Amino acid sequence: MTETQHQRLYQLGQEVIRLEAEAVARLARRIDANFARACQLMLRCEGRVVVTGMGKSGHICGKIAATLASTGTPAFFVHSGEASHGDLGMITPRDVVLALSNSGETDELVFIIPLIKRLGVPLIAMTGRPDSTLARQATVHIDVSVAQEACPLGLAPTASTTAALAMGDALAVALLEARGFTREDFARSHPAGSLGRRLLLKIDDIMHTGDAIPRVPETATLDQALLEMTAKKLGMTAVVDGDGRVQGIFTDGDLRRLFERGDCDIHTTPIREVMTRGCATAPPGMLAAEAVKLMEDRKINALLVVDDDNRLVGALNMHDLLRAGVF
Repeated sequence: MTETQHQRLYQLGQEVIRLEAEAVARLARRIDANFARACQLMLRCEGRVVVTGMGKSGHICGKIAATLASTGTPAFFVHSGEASHGDLGMITPRDVVLALSNSGETDELVFIIPLIKRLGVPLIAMTGRPDSTLARQATVHIDVSVAQEACPLGLAPTASTTAALAMGDALAVALLEARGFTREDFARSHPAGSLGRRLLLKIDDIMHTGDAIPRVPETATLDQALLEMTAKKLGMTAVVDGDGRVQGIFTDGDLRRLFERGDCDIHTTPIREVMTRGCATAPPGMLAAEAVKLMEDRKINALLVVDDDNRLVGALNMHDLLRAGVF
């Protein structure tokens, strides 16, 4: 491929981005009373928002439905072609229909308009032609027309589908804000995602418990503490009294500082003389994200989990949080 051909490809790519960016920018002027009415219809909906379309618009419908559903507005996609072959039964009188068609004359959509109206279901139309059949028959029409497609042939839906997608996002975000939808709500609908892990995972789910907790009695010597740390591989050990209450912690960092001093005998030094007292602890049920902040604020790599009576019930370190994807 010649340099001239390369340059032409660059120009075509830049032109497509420019045209689609302009198409989206023009949508800002279309956020009007009809947009607000569409939002109100969906906010008052007691069922679900049924998003329907054909072809490339159908693909955009699927994404809009998914975005609505994940941001607090129950929604699903129905293929317009399948609607007249049984799938219309998915629509109930409690729903709202959001129909997409750039021309507003898509046969499969126009065919089911009377059936939607018979159900008494509000119909929100998103088209590129305000004078089209779909636009005229809709309860509310949102104009997503574009000056031209980015396709040089003016045939393939490009700028028009981008505009429709952006308007769908605008609806979803406006509804999200109106519903008071929070980050925690989002996490609950995305429990497998990184945000869900950060916001919903608790330290109980990842902490070491039972015999896996490194612990020594306060009567132990330093060498006994080092053996426990080596065995449990958390880079620290808790120091507890006879009732299992935490008295302190001894960490790899404490050991390095002792070696730098060079003035202790590991076989005879009582652990209570070299442990860190008043160490950071966390209660069961703390969110893992809160544990991360606590450890970062205290500049520590390990955390002991204690009950209301300061008895040791668990332990974790930064590696546990990293493995759980809490960052």
